[in-house]
Amino acid sequence: MLTRVLNVRRLIAISVLLMGGVANGQSIQLIKEDEAKLPAGSTAATRAITRGPGVKLVTPEAVHGKAFPLKIAFEPRGGAAVDLASVKVEYLKTPVVDLTDRVKPGIKADGIELSSVNVPAGAHPIRVSVRDSEGRQGISVINLTAQ
Repeated sequence: MLTRVLNVRRLIAISVLLMGGVANGQSIQLIKEDEAKLPAGSTAATRAITRGPGVKLVTPEAVHGKAFPLKIAFEPRGGAAVDLASVKVEYLKTPVVDLTDRVKPGIKADGIELSSVNVPAGAHPIRVSVRDSEGRQGISVINLTAQ
């Protein structure tokens, strides 16, 4: 019984270390080469006035090199909280590529923060959507360019 408990604790410790490495040290491949080669998708943005959370790119739109820190801020409005389960990140290609699972380790109440992500050189339109605790949605299309 004691051996089983120690093995379970060892597995938990290894899992924690591995998960921390993905979010804090290792680079995440945000966009793959083959995805970047897909045909362009629609980047039409909505023009409606919304009371939903704001979505703002904090990382510069133009980045140098393939690896860089990614930071996107969520700006809740009217005292509502951000619904983290509603966050969706999509690469606007045809077909649309869902990037949500790739950024999941960096999703927090105030936004998305990853210490290092990789993207191929080129222009990358990314749609970020999030809802607040009152069900209001905020959407932003981020045009990220890697040189």
